[in-house]
Amino acid sequence: MGIGPTGLIMIALAALLLFGSKKLPELGRAVGRTFHEFKAGTKPLIEEMDSGEKKDS
Repeated sequence: MGIGPTGLIMIALAALLLFGSKKLPELGRAVGRTFHEFKAGTKPLIEEMDSGEKKDS
């Protein structure tokens, strides 16, 4: 269950109308940086959980 192509087009149009064409690239970069920081922050936790599971086995 996911968003189809029509849904993605509607989301893109709504974002374009809400933020405008000049703000959209800036917003995309900010979202990308946020995901990158989140991934970097959770990586040690995931590695710790993985190593803990291997010790239990």
